[in-house]
Amino acid sequence: MADPTRSPDQQLAVDLAVDAGRLLVDLRTSGPTRRALGDLGDRRANTLILDRLAAERPGDAVLSEESRDDPARVGADRVWIIDPVDGTREYGLGDRPDWAVHVALWERSGDPARSRLTAAAVSLPALGVVLGTDDDEVYAAPVGNGSVDGGGLLPPRTGSRPRIVLSATRPPAFAEAVARAVGGDLVPLGSAGAKAAAVVRGEADAYIHAGGQYQWDSAAPAGVALARGVVALRVDGSPLEYNVADTYLPDLVVCRADLAERILGAIAEG
Repeated sequence: MADPTRSPDQQLAVDLAVDAGRLLVDLRTSGPTRRALGDLGDRRANTLILDRLAAERPGDAVLSEESRDDPARVGADRVWIIDPVDGTREYGLGDRPDWAVHVALWERSGDPARSRLTAAAVSLPALGVVLGTDDDEVYAAPVGNGSVDGGGLLPPRTGSRPRIVLSATRPPAFAEAVARAVGGDLVPLGSAGAKAAAVVRGEADAYIHAGGQYQWDSAAPAGVALARGVVALRVDGSPLEYNVADTYLPDLVVCRADLAERILGAIAEG
C-alpha cells in the first residue's frame, strides 16, 4: 500500500489502520463470544498499534483509549491519538460494518493556534476501505475472511433530502431542530468513525453528536474530514482541540460546508 506521494507519517497512519483492521476482521471470524470478541479486539489491536509506533516512532507520545494516559504527552511535540476499535459494540455483533479503527497524529507548532492534526486514517475494515488525508477517495484495504468487501455504510439514497447520521442510543436533543433546518432525515449509525466516514464518502451529509466523546473518538475522523474540505468542529462552532490535558471532548459536527451555517444556527437556537 506504499504510496510515494504520502508523507511518511501519513503512510504509517494508513498502514496501522489497515493492519489493525485486518487483525480485527480475522479475529471476528475465529469464534469468540460477542463479549469476548469486543474485549479481545480492543486489546490486540491496541497492542499491534502501540508496538509498531514504539518501533517506528519511538520518540513520539501516544494517547489511546485502551491505555493509561501519560500526562507527559501534553508537553510532547508529536502525539499519536488512536482508537483501536471505534464502535466496539457494533464490532462485537459480528455482522455490522459500522465500526472503525482510528489513527491520527497531532503535532505542535510554534504558534499554539497552528498546532494541529497532520496525519490521519480511518479504517472501515468490514468494508475493506481506509479513508486518509490524501485526495484519493478510498484506498483499497486488504482484509481477512468475512469482510463485506466494498459496499457502503448506508443503503443507497432514494431521494435528495440530506441525511444526518447520529447515535441511535444517544441522539442529541437538538437533532430534530437540525433536521428541520436542513430539510433532512435523521439516520442512526454506529461508531463515530463510521458516521464521519459516511459524510466524507458522500453517503450522508452531516454527523451531529453531543452525548459525550473523547479525543480518540474524533481525532482521526476530524483529521480526514478537514483534509478533504469537510467541516469538522464543536457544536458551538469552536475548533476541535487535541492533546490537551482533559481527554473529554463531548460534542462534534461533521458536515458539508454548505450546511454548516444552518446546522450551527439550529443547534444554537435549540
